[in-house]
Amino acid sequence: MNKEKYDAIIVVEGTSDASLLSSFLDADIVTTNGSEVSRETIDYLKKARNHRTIVVLTDPDSPGKRIRDVLDREIPGLLHAYIRKEEAIKHHKVGVAESSKKAVLEALSHLIPSSPKPNASLTMNDLVDLSLMGEESSSRLRDALSIKLHLGQVNAKTLLKRLNAIGLSRQELEDALNG
Repeated sequence: MNKEKYDAIIVVEGTSDASLLSSFLDADIVTTNGSEVSRETIDYLKKARNHRTIVVLTDPDSPGKRIRDVLDREIPGLLHAYIRKEEAIKHHKVGVAESSKKAVLEALSHLIPSSPKPNASLTMNDLVDLSLMGEESSSRLRDALSIKLHLGQVNAKTLLKRLNAIGLSRQELEDALNG
């Protein structure tokens, strides 16, 4: 079977995640071995970041978020790929290893930067104005928008951060909500 070449380094949590990705991707894969990311792994990724793109693909759960947060704090300029939780469940387990090839490739084709674009202009007021915050239906609207834009699970604060990371304008946000 021909594997698809993927140039970025992909960071996953464990060996089962790496095994799944290796079954269909020709890529450099780094495992964190759980939510306690070692200093050795962080140092390696910091050095690699000078020459390669690094994509973080962790489980859609709280340990996965914790790993993303640690890596973002330590290493500027990471990109994030998010698999929807609903697409990452098998045998009552949640994770990248429980995802399909299609879900992984979809996530890897919609990367989100860890920091806002310089022209980012959305504010919490925009989220309130567009009912993405402060209303009974806000959570449902955020979930639908997050699915459409491949942003992963979000609350209002995280949504704002990720929308600004992809540089969405107010008009583009309105279009995404209405389209």
